[in-house]
Amino acid sequence: MTAGGARALPAGAVLGRHFRYYDLIMAAFVAVLLCSNLIGPAKVSEIPLPFTIPGMGDGLSFGTGNLFFPIGYIFGDILTEVYGYARARRVIWMGFFALVFAAFMSSVILALPPAASEPFNAVLQPALETVFGNTYRIVIGSMVAYWVGDFVNSYVMAKMKVLTGGRHLWMRTIGSTMAGQGVDSLIFYPIAFAGVWSGESLIKVIAFNFAFKTLFEALMTPFTYLAVNALKRREGVDVYDVDTNFTPFRIRD
Repeated sequence: MTAGGARALPAGAVLGRHFRYYDLIMAAFVAVLLCSNLIGPAKVSEIPLPFTIPGMGDGLSFGTGNLFFPIGYIFGDILTEVYGYARARRVIWMGFFALVFAAFMSSVILALPPAASEPFNAVLQPALETVFGNTYRIVIGSMVAYWVGDFVNSYVMAKMKVLTGGRHLWMRTIGSTMAGQGVDSLIFYPIAFAGVWSGESLIKVIAFNFAFKTLFEALMTPFTYLAVNALKRREGVDVYDVDTNFTPFRIRD
């Protein structure tokens, strides 16, 4: 038994088992992921600061998508910690398919000719193209970075759990986020903006995003503890990936 009253089980012992909250968490994860890619990238926000940061001035500028990504990683940590790598892998693939579908349908909607009989389309079409008309580099970079980063996050989380015997959850959540977010940023920004931004700007943005997302994860640690312990208690399970096939190229458990 674990501290939360759940049974500590190897991943193979829960194959085919139905969980009450797994589907809900998967839906929440996919919703956050879609918001981060459809709503967040279109806007850059700047928050004035009462002091000056060297190289950044007196304002903190960031892409609003950064508000979503750390939340997605928290869901990923919860999934891996409670249900194991195999269940988290299925959710990562569901998120990837959702991204592909959203990108495809956005392209279709934008490509359809607007009706000339509707005057509002003269304003709506350019606005939709601005918000949802990401370049192919941003779309590809986002998908590849998400896929690799989330699998790295889940893999590190699962391996650290086995190595630590389930202790020090904070170490696993922060450590896996540092690995996953680091890979995510190193993949996305060069694919999306190399040759468009200067090398110096790329490095600054990658460094800021890595620091911001890791700090957010650390600040959310108490919430992660509450969610993990509640789910383990209610589901009656605590999965350890001691017998797991860690290949990312499968969907079933």
